[in-house]
This record gives sequence, C-alpha cells and structure tokens, in this order.
Amino acid sequence: MAQIIKGRKFANVQGDFVVFLIGMRVNNWLMIHKWFPVAMAMPKMIKELYKNQLSGFMGENSWFGRTTISVQYWKSFEHLEAYAKNKDMEHFPAWKAFNLKARQSGVVGVWHETYKISQGSYENIYVNMPLFGLGKAGSVNEAVGKNEHAAGRINNEQ
Repeated sequence: MAQIIKGRKFANVQGDFVVFLIGMRVNNWLMIHKWFPVAMAMPKMIKELYKNQLSGFMGENSWFGRTTISVQYWKSFEHLEAYAKNKDMEHFPAWKAFNLKARQSGVVGVWHETYKISQGSYENIYVNMPLFGLGKAGSVNEAVGKNEHAAGRINNEQ
C-alpha cells in the first residue's frame, strides 16, 4: 500500500509542462478479442516510460473500468509527440495494431486530450494522500504561509 503523507501538501513543477489524458472505452464487452489487446497495450507503455528517464515522461495515474483513463505528465508536447511517433517504442506498434484490427469495428473506442500548462497557471492540494497526480510527477511542498490557500498556490513560482 502506498505511504500516506500526512498534512496539507501541494505539488510544484519547475517550468512549463504537459498534462495528457488518454484512455479507451469498451463498447461491446462480448467482443473481448477486439478490446482486450487495446486494454493490454497501455500498461506496457507505462512500464516502458518509467524505465526511460530521457523520454520526458514525468509520471501518471490510471483508473480502469468500462472507460479507462491515464492522466500523464510530460516535460513538453515535443517529448510526448516524440514518444508517440517512435517506431522502436511500445506506442507506435500498438497504435498501428488498433488501426488495423479494431478501429473500424466500433467495439472499442480510444481518446486523448492534451493540455500545455504554463508555470504559475495551476494549483493543487493533497491532504493525507500518498504521492498522487502532479505530486507524483513534481516536487511536494508544505501548504503553509502564502501557499496555504489556492490563491497563493496558483501563482507559485517556487
């Protein structure tokens, strides 16, 4: 079980970064041969990214169900795009297989959203939580003084 960090904390990332949301939705549970390979592709990618310190990948959290989601943090859009297009990494062959075998069937859907975040344009709070979200990707600090309230954290240049 993940270690709980007691108290009020906030996360900070030096400079700009990217938040990437990606997932899939099972539209027909009975067609497991179509959606299961898609579902099994993401864990391989995440494992690969955590091992590759130079990829620009900073961390992620995932949730599973009919609609899955992975919230990922990247150093830049260029890092994210370079990974997606790299034919020697897990993503490219998985994307190619999806397009060849499952895309037209409608059995499984895939989606993503990308957000470029500028330093000082975000805020967060974690109370009695393990490392999570941006706290897992950046540095975690005490939410005291000017950082005690959201208005102080939103322009944080720490």
